[in-house]
Amino acid sequence: VAAIRTLHMRGANVTMPCKNAVIPFLDELTPAARAIQAVNTIVNEDGVLVGHNTDGCGYTQNLRRNGIEVEGKKIVLLGGGGAASAIAIQAALEGAAEIAVFNLRDAFWPRVEQGLKTIAQAAPGCAISLRDLEDRAALKAAIDRCDILSNATRVGMAPYEDQSNITDGSWYRPDLVVTDVVYAPPETKMLREARAAGCKTCDGLGMLLCQGAEAFRLYSGLEMPVEEIRTLLYT
Repeated sequence: VAAIRTLHMRGANVTMPCKNAVIPFLDELTPAARAIQAVNTIVNEDGVLVGHNTDGCGYTQNLRRNGIEVEGKKIVLLGGGGAASAIAIQAALEGAAEIAVFNLRDAFWPRVEQGLKTIAQAAPGCAISLRDLEDRAALKAAIDRCDILSNATRVGMAPYEDQSNITDGSWYRPDLVVTDVVYAPPETKMLREARAAGCKTCDGLGMLLCQGAEAFRLYSGLEMPVEEIRTLLYT
């Protein structure tokens, strides 16, 4: 990290397992990165190293490019890990009305619970709740009243390509937006079934592209040619 200053680098990207470990070496954090204590982009602002997390921006910008704003929306978020935390804080900061998080009640439950409390403090205007993913009645009730359903778990990627957290296709409806953070395969079983039910869908590849575009903007001050790159990615 010290080499970023020494070599006058504009910045660097960080991935697991260093997203948390890098924080003590930075000078400042953005509100989103501070709330979830995770950094994936470092920007050198004249010797001041600022930690950003562009994952959440990738999520909201991918939605925006598909004509969807999170402001005022009710979101059901499946998962409580790093991707889910980044999505939750960014959506909350951008004015989401409610975020209902459903996660497995496992050994990580207390950490997820504490993380959501921190997010709620950073964005008090958003109602944030945590329920057990195995409580199917509560999950269905939440989906019935939400605007956006987002998968932020590993379900859908290898070796779970033939699985979905939503096992009953009747839960989908045409006015529901369904998103997935999984980008390989480009269309997960969840997205495929949601699209077949008439839902608008946004895939993980679009989110990946948009978070990279945000990092590029932070480094260069320029807009990445997202649509040109998207065309190359999807062909």
